[in-house]
Amino acid sequence: MTLTLGHYLSLGAVLFAMSVIGIFMNRKNLIVLLMCIELMLLAVNLNFVAFSHYLGDMAGQVFVFFILTVAAAESAIGLAILVALFRSRSSIDVVELDTLKG
Repeated sequence: MTLTLGHYLSLGAVLFAMSVIGIFMNRKNLIVLLMCIELMLLAVNLNFVAFSHYLGDMAGQVFVFFILTVAAAESAIGLAILVALFRSRSSIDVVELDTLKG
């Protein structure tokens, strides 16, 4: 049995759907929200790599490289903000962070 493009696209769709469901179900914990966003980016990367391999073009793999770079920077900055919020408020609950409005 060989894996076709449809197998990769269905796996990417399942990962993307799981991340969207995770975002909508859990709106309290910022760490889980960041993990769901990362899972969403990985699902998109899987689709880019699958189409790149299927079409014989390297452009999709170059996009994956840039997306992973941006995702790593986003994770580092997001976790630094979470550490700063936890130190100042002793909680990372999203409901309590609405007081940050100007």
